[in-house]
Amino acid sequence: MSIEHAESTKHNDPQLEEMPELVIITGMSGAGRTEAMHTFEDLGYFCVDNLPSSLIGNLLALDGIPGLPDGSRRLAVVCDARNRDFFADLKTELMKLKAQGVAYRLLFLDADEEKLISRYKSSRRRHPLCADGASIAQGIERERNLLYDLRENAHDVIDTTSMLPPQLRSQIRSLFAPGEERTGLSITVYSFGFKHGAPIDADLVMDVRFLPNPFYVPSLRPQTGLDEAVRDYVLCRSETEEFLKRWYALLDCVMPGYVAEGKQQLAIGVGCTGGQHRSVALAEATGDHLKSKGYRVSIAHRDLKLAEGKDGGLIADAKASEPHEGLLHADVALGTSEG
Repeated sequence: MSIEHAESTKHNDPQLEEMPELVIITGMSGAGRTEAMHTFEDLGYFCVDNLPSSLIGNLLALDGIPGLPDGSRRLAVVCDARNRDFFADLKTELMKLKAQGVAYRLLFLDADEEKLISRYKSSRRRHPLCADGASIAQGIERERNLLYDLRENAHDVIDTTSMLPPQLRSQIRSLFAPGEERTGLSITVYSFGFKHGAPIDADLVMDVRFLPNPFYVPSLRPQTGLDEAVRDYVLCRSETEEFLKRWYALLDCVMPGYVAEGKQQLAIGVGCTGGQHRSVALAEATGDHLKSKGYRVSIAHRDLKLAEGKDGGLIADAKASEPHEGLLHADVALGTSEG
């Protein structure tokens, strides 16, 4: 796999350190344009597939872009051989954008002929330039000739011949969002009680019921893992300290792999018996550890609304059951909390 830069584009160009306002994705059919578009969507771009070049200016002129904050202009447009007139007008449109001071990057995806033929055969789709009965190889040759000038003028050329989709996503992120790999992964850490049902959406589940349970300490029973006394009881024990050392080491081992694979969302469930004491304190500690490593983390407590208060009833503090960053807790049946 390889990445090429046009001679006019230097690695120390300030534009390479910022996400451009407009990205035009083009290249050979079968080289990964769709995967590239999905990657830009994950980066927060508004993406349009197969847009005629004459409409790019109109798109940029919109007062508001769906899904983007007011004033934002992060657009990714895919152009390919499905729209024959696009390429004839694209050069003129790019000159207009440059004259208007619009910062854009032209990304060209390529692959060798053998690989493109193999991908088309495996997908059983017809090449867009084979409508007249030409072979796949002939269609690829026609397209390569058609795109020659675009490739020569592209800011970035990625050869996907030997790439898997996660590798392509990683390369695009390194080019267009350097340093944002970790923040691109959204992590939710939430506590839960096994007695209220095991989670069905967690990627990682840690059962902490092996630790001593504050539920059996009368003064701690009506409190939660958000209270200092419970937190100290759970965290300031030798067995918990040893567990956290190994738990953090495991997280530090697997998280870079999730980032490298291009995973966008990760849910980590920390469970005890009732979701009131141990899991709450340890979910908070887990979230704090991941935040310290530069990840974007939300912490929630699924079953904390079921925690017992001092009078034996349910804790009515709505804030306790709300996530720190807007995550909605799951609805569960009422029950008595423990642990």
